[in-house]
Amino acid sequence: MSLYYLFTYLSVTGLALMIAPGWTLKALFASREYDDVMPRFVGILMLAIALIVSQIIRFRVVQLYPVTILIRLVIWFYVLWLFFHSGDMFFAAVLGVLGLGIVLTGISYLAERGKKA
Repeated sequence: MSLYYLFTYLSVTGLALMIAPGWTLKALFASREYDDVMPRFVGILMLAIALIVSQIIRFRVVQLYPVTILIRLVIWFYVLWLFFHSGDMFFAAVLGVLGLGIVLTGISYLAERGKKA
């Protein structure tokens, strides 16, 4: 179930960055000016990852759940560095969304693993 959260925020944010990058960045508390090219590129990458996650959910590829946690942990620490490097509150918002997803997936994964043991 926790991968639905991942799919949702990747899809919604990806589409928003593709369609309205300026508005989306402001909604996520960006304090810097960004042109629209890179956010749109990031948006399409997020949407592509969301489609992969949708297939993990659809086909119940439980072997990939731990990888989704590991990847997001690596991203979380890099975004933390970006936050300290730039001071942009956008990255704080991203840390919150990513962190919640990591916690939700981690709890779900451990609960399911406990049922199998």
